[in-house]
Amino acid sequence: MNTSSPTSNSKLNVVLHELVKSVQGVLKENFVSAYLQGSFALGDWDDDSDVDFTIVVENDVSEVDLQALQAMHARLYKLESEWAKHLEGSYFPKDILKSGDTAKKELWYLDNTFDKLILSDHDNTLVVRWVVREYGITLAGIPPKELIDVVPADDLRQEIRSTMQEWANEIFSGQWNPDNKWAQPYVVLSYCRMLHSLDTGRIASKLSGAQWAKKTLDKRWAGLIQRAWDERPNPSLKVRQLAEPREVKHTIEFIRFALELVQPHRTGR
Repeated sequence: MNTSSPTSNSKLNVVLHELVKSVQGVLKENFVSAYLQGSFALGDWDDDSDVDFTIVVENDVSEVDLQALQAMHARLYKLESEWAKHLEGSYFPKDILKSGDTAKKELWYLDNTFDKLILSDHDNTLVVRWVVREYGITLAGIPPKELIDVVPADDLRQEIRSTMQEWANEIFSGQWNPDNKWAQPYVVLSYCRMLHSLDTGRIASKLSGAQWAKKTLDKRWAGLIQRAWDERPNPSLKVRQLAEPREVKHTIEFIRFALELVQPHRTGR
């Protein structure tokens, strides 16, 4: 690992060291780089943050290596550190990470609180590329700016607008239900963050998004946003608790407000 202390948390650093060492042991010459991204890269992490990583490979992961990686992630999940249960990230072929994949190819992905890789396009986004390129912490391998092309701000904005609308459609149709005390605040903070990114053309943390939204948006949303931030601790407990119906209703109204803000005739973009 090139960075011996990638974070200020020594217990997490031990987990990251074991992750990278183990991945390199499995992938050998197919390994290119490993990065820490997400809130740890952006600087506003806390004890409830996911540990977002990106592993870059020269070529697609082989079936033999996949089986070894599955066993490795199952082993890491059982480490004593709680951080080991909150690793989240994808294995990117180098060419796909470089400039984007308009076909949204599915990658081998580890979800937070899981111990098994699945195929998902969760991380195959311009948002992830932007964060890794601009703020990613190199755990091993090549600096990210040597691997990833610049993400134009307008392309980033277009992807964010699409995400806002697609996610809203899922919520409005009942496919994605913000009815628990983890999901409801998560939606509010995510839409704050996306609105902030549309305004700046950059990606910042959820905390920065929430602070910007409370200061910039109509004051009627300030209480909802603050309560969403206050609900962040103990997500594994909150996901099993029902959200207040009025908070869910208010959240739906906030999504509609956010979508109205990003209409072309309103933003000029």
